[in-house]
Amino acid sequence: MSNWYDPFGLFTDSYEDPSKKALPYLQQIPDAIKPYYQPYMDAGTSSLATLQDQYNMLLNDPTIMMNKIGNSYTASPGYQYNVNQATNAANNAAAAGGYLGSPAEQENLASQIAGISSQDYNTYMQQALAQYGLGLQGTSDLNTMGYKANTGYAGELSDVLNSEANLSYAGTQGKNANDAAKMNNWLKLAGMGLGYKMGSPAVAIGKI
Repeated sequence: MSNWYDPFGLFTDSYEDPSKKALPYLQQIPDAIKPYYQPYMDAGTSSLATLQDQYNMLLNDPTIMMNKIGNSYTASPGYQYNVNQATNAANNAAAAGGYLGSPAEQENLASQIAGISSQDYNTYMQQALAQYGLGLQGTSDLNTMGYKANTGYAGELSDVLNSEANLSYAGTQGKNANDAAKMNNWLKLAGMGLGYKMGSPAVAIGKI
């Protein structure tokens, strides 16, 4: 069995590429950070579809949403109270004037009740549309967060890929430098001359 003595490293290659040791850690980063971005990315994706439907509806026919909200109208708790107050006031005024129960009183009372109903409906619509606006804004905010999450995750992936590219470049440079050093050692050995005594430990290539 031969025991080679290789002082110049010509027949052995002990070079270890450090980039290959670092690469597995870099490759773990995307999966490690994705759970922190994923909920926002998913929310952004789903909210985008909702926003598109709502905006298309509003652009094509804004009355669709108004009619939908209006069809859900019910009188407020204060509506009947206001009607009762108006009725009592009208009856008292008509009684004092001596025309209680007359067509004029009934017409006046109907006009007041119509005004109360219109005001109650308008108040309901304003509040309902305000709530709809809050919902639309909330969905838009989710979409914005999703966009930022996607952008942030894409940036992280880009950084990882850039780091991998730099590692690969550095590893190639290291390998080239190592090869150049070995070639330089070959040249030194050739310069020393291969005619020296092979048994001399200072210049021996091999030792049996």
